[in-house]
Amino acid sequence: MNEQVLAVQRMQDYIEAHTDEEITMADLSKTALFSPWYSYRIFKALTGITPSDYIRRLRLSRSALKLKNEKARVADIAFEMGFGSVDGYQRAFLREFGCNPKEYAKNPVPITLFIPYGVKFRELRKEETTMENVKNVFIQQLHKPARKVIIKRGKKAEDYFAYCEEVGCDVWGTLTSMDSLCGEPVCLWLTEKYRKPDTSVYVQGVEVPLDYSGVIPDGFDVIELPECDYLMFQGEPFKEEDYCEAITAVQQSMERYVPSVIGFEWDKNEPKIQLEPIGERGYIELKAIRKK
Repeated sequence: MNEQVLAVQRMQDYIEAHTDEEITMADLSKTALFSPWYSYRIFKALTGITPSDYIRRLRLSRSALKLKNEKARVADIAFEMGFGSVDGYQRAFLREFGCNPKEYAKNPVPITLFIPYGVKFRELRKEETTMENVKNVFIQQLHKPARKVIIKRGKKAEDYFAYCEEVGCDVWGTLTSMDSLCGEPVCLWLTEKYRKPDTSVYVQGVEVPLDYSGVIPDGFDVIELPECDYLMFQGEPFKEEDYCEAITAVQQSMERYVPSVIGFEWDKNEPKIQLEPIGERGYIELKAIRKK
């Protein structure tokens, strides 16, 4: 992995750890180990936006989650997230999300949150995958109720990377702004019964109750999934740079597992589910089962 990628990743990590503090270009260049000018240049080249825009969008997105989940005062959030004035914060929020923060706090609607992705992951994807850092995969049976899933369909995608190329990575930001039955968005590999002609196997979505009657974002679709049992495969916690190995370990474990040992068989009519890879909890996938 080249020095420019590592430098930008260090700047991203610094921003993540100091979002509620003042962050200067001098701070970032010190972290990057390059001059301020060169640090600025490589950051924009590898992330697509300037450091100041990156910080502003991240702070606005975090403030939106606080407005939705904590019911905090707009003024308190504005100053907590480093904005110089409430008016300035309100104008920035309106430009970013198309709604006023006070209105959003009263009636949260789906908005596209800024979800930063570490630049190093694009490089790690290209590297050879080994299994030496992942030792165990834990298996647990769980039950999901009948529910709706609000999804964004792709075209031909069968995995996350192809999906992002087809529909963009902003979908996850929109889904993260919505309340979910399981507490977070999900990714699905749809079976034929849930696909439409010329649409992708792989989709991203959010699980909501069957009686959900809220806003459906433009371009999204709704499917209904029945009550179903799943086996949840969860790998060990992993370092972020080992995420490819973590995914491979879980997926190979699923391929080898024989559910008949517990009296079940794979339910090939229902989608397989993927949760966001988060290092401290381990990589997770769910596969539907039914009684033999």
